[in-house]
Amino acid sequence: MGQRSVREAAALLAQARRVVVFTGAGVSAESGVPTFRDALTGLWRSFDAQRLATPEAFGDDPALVWGWYEWRRATVRRARPNAGHVAVAAIEARVPGTVVVTQNVDDLHERAGSVAPIHLHGNLFAPRCSACARPAPVPDEAAEEPGEGRRVPPPRCARCAGPVRPGVVWFGEALPTAALEAAVEAASTCDLFVTVGTSGLVYPAAEIPQVAARFGATVLQVNPQETPLDAVADVNLRGPAAQVLPALVHAAWGTDPA
Repeated sequence: MGQRSVREAAALLAQARRVVVFTGAGVSAESGVPTFRDALTGLWRSFDAQRLATPEAFGDDPALVWGWYEWRRATVRRARPNAGHVAVAAIEARVPGTVVVTQNVDDLHERAGSVAPIHLHGNLFAPRCSACARPAPVPDEAAEEPGEGRRVPPPRCARCAGPVRPGVVWFGEALPTAALEAAVEAASTCDLFVTVGTSGLVYPAAEIPQVAARFGATVLQVNPQETPLDAVADVNLRGPAAQVLPALVHAAWGTDPA
C-alpha cells in the first residue's frame, strides 16, 4: 500500500459525489467471521458447503441445515465490527447518499453504523417461512450454541406452520430482485465505486463492479491479494480493510473514523 496510491485514492474519495462501497467476505473475516467454506468444522466437517446450502439439503434434513445456520449466527453475534466496517460508516457520514452493497450475510455493517446496506446474498438475521415467505423472528440470542455445533429442528411459521428457513440465498436460488436492482442502479449512477475484500469470483454479484466501470465510475479496489477486479480497478490498494480504509478516510478528510 504505497503512500502515493493512498493519496490518489483519498483525493478521489474526497471529491466524490456519489459513492458505492461494495464489500465481500474478506471484510468480515477480519472480525473473525469464518468465510463460507471455512465454516465447515465440528459436526459439519464431513459435509460440503455446497451440499448444505441448498433448498434440497434443507428439505432432506432441515434440522442439520438449520443447526449449521444457528451456529453461524452465534459466531457472528460473538464477532465485533472491525475498523474497516467503522470506516465504511464514516464514508457514509461524509458523503451523503453513499450506498453500501455487501455480499456478506452478517450484520456487522449495521452494528458499525451503516444505514440499510443492501444484502445481495440475504441476511442471517432475517429468517422466513420456507412455504409462504412470511418473515419470522430471529431465535433468542441468549441461547448458547456449542462450539462443535448441533442439529436443531427449525421453528414453525406462525401463519402456515411451515418450517422456517435461513434468510440467505442458497445455491441454485436467484439473488433477491429488489436488492440486485438497487445495487445495479447504485453502481450505474455513482462516480466512485469502492470494492473491498471481495474475490470478484462469485456471480452475479461480481458483475456489479463491472457495471460501475462500464458507466464511467472510477473503481477503487482494497484487497490484500490480486483478484480478477485488478483489471477493472483504476486504483488498487493492497492490504486488509481494517488498515487501508481508516488510512483512506484519514487521508481524505484529516480525521480518524469514530
